[in-house]
Amino acid sequence: MSQITIPQDAGDDGPRRERRRQPAGGVPSGRSTAASMVQDELRRAILAMEIVPGAALIERELTARFGTSRTPVREALIRLKEEGLVEIFPQAGTFVARIPTEAIPEAVFIRQALECATVELVARTATEQAIAKLDALIARQHEALEAGDQEGFHLADEAFHETLAGIAGYPGIWKIAHAAKSQIDRCRRMTLPVPGRMAMVIREHLSIVDALQRQDGPGAEVAMRQHLGTLLPDLVHLQEQYPDYFA
Repeated sequence: MSQITIPQDAGDDGPRRERRRQPAGGVPSGRSTAASMVQDELRRAILAMEIVPGAALIERELTARFGTSRTPVREALIRLKEEGLVEIFPQAGTFVARIPTEAIPEAVFIRQALECATVELVARTATEQAIAKLDALIARQHEALEAGDQEGFHLADEAFHETLAGIAGYPGIWKIAHAAKSQIDRCRRMTLPVPGRMAMVIREHLSIVDALQRQDGPGAEVAMRQHLGTLLPDLVHLQEQYPDYFA
């Protein structure tokens, strides 16, 4: 496997991209909204590996970054702890949680079970319009690949899988899969810079859509299972290359 390179803005000092997400109305209207804003942005940065596992999360720096008091920041950190993305040690500090190696195979299994069932259903119900939506998302991935846009590629990838659940008529499937895959996402983001990786993902998506166009449910299931299972062999290499990122 080729060397995997973490994005240049990743580091132990925390996120360096100044991106704030606020509700459409502007400044958050209350403590709960502010806490949700901080939680969402920190989760995004952690899953994108902009804040790497083991990095310290210092309250005073986060309050300055997000322009809030300490209370919403503390609430956000507690919520992220409940998601398994943050560890809080009294007397020692708060840190981005390392990736729990033992949790990855189970998360992959859950996602395969849900999404393989989804494509089998889609193969029986998909219209030409639905297939066109999937093709358009793959085209977006092509554009992101050509532009070297890993973030755009990842977002199009997420939209592809979410759209499949919508076409199946069970959008809640994606919500469950999404909740189960947070630790997977950090590993996947580490593999995207590997030469040829994004092109491989596009080929895998094309294989899934080809099976759906043929109304080949078993073929779509096989293609999806292979697509989602590629992370497990990568996990060994990731652990060897970034041992400090894994628990």
